[in-house]
Amino acid sequence: MPKINIQKILYAARHRFLTLNNVVIAVAFIIAATWVWGSLGVMQRNYALQKEVDYKRRQLELVALQKDNLELQKRYYKTAEFQELAARESLGLVRAGEKALVLPIIPVASDNPTTADEVRTTPLPGTTTSNFEQWVNFLFGGNSKSISKD
Repeated sequence: MPKINIQKILYAARHRFLTLNNVVIAVAFIIAATWVWGSLGVMQRNYALQKEVDYKRRQLELVALQKDNLELQKRYYKTAEFQELAARESLGLVRAGEKALVLPIIPVASDNPTTADEVRTTPLPGTTTSNFEQWVNFLFGGNSKSISKD
């Protein structure tokens, strides 16, 4: 087995790879890599800042639209039409020749179902129609009870 001489390998590597041209190319590559890395960092920062500017611009447009909407509401509240509607609703006033219909307040039942399933499965009082009668009523648009009793 031949003995490997490390000094010969180092000498050959130093004279073959560590030439002035190779050192200049390595330094140029390192400079180019750091420039690219810095450029990418700046581009990423600019992109984040542009997103923030766009977000602020959208927020500004939204606030401007809300301001315009509030100004329109303010102008509407000053109109005679709104004042008449508000007086009719709150005071129960009517125009000459109109008749007001006052409906009784329907009390809410105390045994209301609490879940959505109970609301859907609770049958209405007085409705005992079969599925077939419901389909006939739906498809023909008539009263299914009169059709089925003929």
